[in-house]
Amino acid sequence: MNNESMLQKDFKQRDIQRMRNLISKKYGDKVSTQTGYVKQVVEHKEGDVWEENNKTWTIKNGIKITITKLDTVKKSLQIPLTCPNCHKSMVNTRLNKNMYAIHNMCFDCVITHETHLKNTGKFEEYQHNIIKQGIKYHIIEIEGALLELALTDMDESFVTEAGDAEKWKGNGVNKQKIMEELQEYLTNLKSSII
Repeated sequence: MNNESMLQKDFKQRDIQRMRNLISKKYGDKVSTQTGYVKQVVEHKEGDVWEENNKTWTIKNGIKITITKLDTVKKSLQIPLTCPNCHKSMVNTRLNKNMYAIHNMCFDCVITHETHLKNTGKFEEYQHNIIKQGIKYHIIEIEGALLELALTDMDESFVTEAGDAEKWKGNGVNKQKIMEELQEYLTNLKSSII
């Protein structure tokens, strides 16, 4: 068998045309023609929101990005460069992060505000309201856990890091008793915030 005929069988016409395009620096030129499907191109501008491939998209600062459910959480966890209250620089410290998450101001402003409340005799009411808000949030979390417990089955399957499938059975767990104890705990919590 001839080496030349073997080489010709390996290369198709489109392969040869692609090599010619590369040598002549015509990198984007097509080597074949496709018929049938034509993708509809829709131009979007800054701030547009649209849905494509089961995702929500937008253009922000000229870049196409997805909008997720976690965007609001991400935004709430980020602290601004300056305090919205005093307009001083907010250094990214643990104290500023914690105080901004609760009070939407820097640690220094919180200290100033609470000192003012103590001087005017309104601090106990302020402190009671903050504790009450924390308890209300905790109640909402427990109610969610109760709902999840009511809707889920106690038998669960897991895949370990080694790739083994394990099935954990909830035998011996009294689901009804757990739900009753959580409901009693919720009743006590709700009565404490009144």
